[in-house]
Amino acid sequence: MIKEEFDAIVIGAGMSGNAAAYTMASDGLKVLQLERGEYPGSKNVQGAIMYANMLEKIVPDFRDDAPLERHLVEQRLWVMDETSHTGIHYRSDDFNEVKPNRYTIIRAQFDKWFSRRVRGAGATVLCETTVTELVRDAKGKVIGVRTDRAGGAIYADVVVLAEGVCGLLGTRGGLRKMLKPEAVALAVKEMHFLPEEVIEQRFGVKGSEGCVIEAVGTISHGMAGLGFLYTNKESVSLGIGCLVSDFAAKMESPYALLDALKNHPSIRPLIAGSEVKEYAAHLIPEGGYKAIPQLFGDGWVVVGDAAQLNNAVHREGSNLAMTSGRIAAEAIIQVKRRNDPMTKRNLALYKTMLDKSFVVKDLRKYKDMPALLHTNARNFFTTYPRLMSQAAQNFMRVDGTPKIEKEKATTAAIIKARSRLGLVSDAIRLALAWR
Repeated sequence: MIKEEFDAIVIGAGMSGNAAAYTMASDGLKVLQLERGEYPGSKNVQGAIMYANMLEKIVPDFRDDAPLERHLVEQRLWVMDETSHTGIHYRSDDFNEVKPNRYTIIRAQFDKWFSRRVRGAGATVLCETTVTELVRDAKGKVIGVRTDRAGGAIYADVVVLAEGVCGLLGTRGGLRKMLKPEAVALAVKEMHFLPEEVIEQRFGVKGSEGCVIEAVGTISHGMAGLGFLYTNKESVSLGIGCLVSDFAAKMESPYALLDALKNHPSIRPLIAGSEVKEYAAHLIPEGGYKAIPQLFGDGWVVVGDAAQLNNAVHREGSNLAMTSGRIAAEAIIQVKRRNDPMTKRNLALYKTMLDKSFVVKDLRKYKDMPALLHTNARNFFTTYPRLMSQAAQNFMRVDGTPKIEKEKATTAAIIKARSRLGLVSDAIRLALAWR
């Protein structure tokens, strides 16, 4: 095993780990990155929107060789019941800019590319290496790690935990509490392969343009959940995720939920004739601002999903991960330049910098939203979608029934729901949470 000492050890080669390792190595720090998978991305199945601005601050020329799928020009938001969807969408030619703002990516390919950049910056990257424990000195300061490889401990001034949402190493080391099932979602996803020209025809795009659909409603069977469909060059990523606590309470099968989504009348035509080559599952932090653990300590910092940095309200994760990894690295670089020790007091700079970024500002602003949606899941994901569908169908169906009678029926359904489920109070609380 490696005997030399490093400035920093990064655990994990996902978005946050690669961002941290690349930033530090690019500044001349001696960095070791450890990844338990066969290769970077082999354990990550997110299927995925990448936000260009956040990566550009780390790798300005990423567009030269990164494996990007499609740049997104259209966003569709659907509210679904059993047979229909009510939706809004936004499409703009402004997104056909020289440097597009959002791309779809396939993480297995993208993480490999990012890791090559990390190596090119001078970091040492070891895959198929599981970190088994943190090494501490007599005062409890983290000074390195032990792995499942032969040999002794590996030492470093600081350890960056970018180990993902479960954060088993941090939990075993007493750096964070055990993850609660109500603060994490399980998403299942399939990759549906179709000819490039078929995808362009079905989604009304051309060239490298792409479209994303995100959906809520009865598709989650009364649980707090989200369905998604992303267009890649020659495939469509289709999936759905719900809280782990809801899956346990309702004894629902994640795959059965996905199978029902595939067969929904609004989704089925979009994937007709496709070949399914991949099926995967992924845990996603959903607790928001209130679930963020301690982010730093004597000799360590935590970033990305391991730090619960996911904005479930705006469906943003990879940008928060990359930004937290970069900011943690920049804080470590500043401490290193001052020749200061990597103590808790000095590494508090990371949290100070992160608090000033959009990452924490956005999470703090919507801190009450996750709890509101989770505790009122039946209303938001079942009753209200059905009311929307009923109102839309009453408006559009012409069958000889006087419109005034249809309007009365719609109003009566809303009044019934309001008295039974507190529709007005839900609307007020939702508005307050968005303020």
